[in-house]
Amino acid sequence: MTKPNQFSQTLRAWMDVFMHRSMRGWNRFAKSTGLSMPQFSILMQLFHKGSCGMSEISEWFDISAAAASQLVDKLAQAGYLERAEDPNDRRAKQLTISAKGSAFIKRGIEERYGWMDKLASTLSAEDQKKVGEALVLLTNAAQKMDK
Repeated sequence: MTKPNQFSQTLRAWMDVFMHRSMRGWNRFAKSTGLSMPQFSILMQLFHKGSCGMSEISEWFDISAAAASQLVDKLAQAGYLERAEDPNDRRAKQLTISAKGSAFIKRGIEERYGWMDKLASTLSAEDQKKVGEALVLLTNAAQKMDK
């Protein structure tokens, strides 16, 4: 493997700091609520992707149907999600994030990104503009890679 150039090293260093800070924020928030990371992840999936069936939870997290059911039961009991009969299959349940669950995830997102607001406040307006322009370039380049 070739040694990364200075630009790649700088990107890697930023990514390491960003991921560490971001995940630390998620972990702290999730632990403060008493939820496990898998439970928190289920709520995130429902928040971002919408309702789904129990089998999708099993597939997304590569766990058994019984394990998925246990995780979902605890979330439903806490009022974070709702279960309803699937109109296409009466034996299956459709899972939807509740209003309480959505508010919870939004609060978690604010916790996760709070450090970025503090970071931005340490930069001058000129530096914020430079970094913003650079991040737009990186974001666009990364999105083109996905096409």
